[in-house]
Amino acid sequence: MRTSMFALLFALSLVVPAAVAAPQPVKAAPTDVYKVAIDRSVSLADAADSMRLRANALNLKLVAELPLSKQVEVMTDTAQRTITIFQFCDAVTAKDLIELNLDFSVYMPCRIALIEDEKGQGWLVMMDVNVDVVAKEKRLPAHLKARIEDVRKSLVSIMQAGARGEL
Repeated sequence: MRTSMFALLFALSLVVPAAVAAPQPVKAAPTDVYKVAIDRSVSLADAADSMRLRANALNLKLVAELPLSKQVEVMTDTAQRTITIFQFCDAVTAKDLIELNLDFSVYMPCRIALIEDEKGQGWLVMMDVNVDVVAKEKRLPAHLKARIEDVRKSLVSIMQAGARGEL
């Protein structure tokens, strides 16, 4: 009995410190994907131009544009389907959210991917954050919740303009 007890305590001493020392993952806010097909009559270049123009009209700054497929073409010397990542930002809202909770930095800047699938169909894709869940989890004041809802609506408007080729 005494040997069994010693073996159990020894085994626990090996397991418990590892479990206690292991960092606990931070629970991420629920997200999904929002995706819109680009109208076949709209070129991918026109869709990109429409998104840039709509973002400007909505006062969202285009802070980066990553032509990923072009980079891969250079690296592999092989033609690629279009993949471009656009990054938009409302700097003041971003600053206010990060000051409230630095976890918000992982959502910034807001990204919209322009992707050509294997059939030549263009798509606009973004992460779709459940604003109500995030607001509750992060204890957002009502004015900040309203501002991130406005940013999300602006991103949807940017995608819709791109999908339709609206200038």
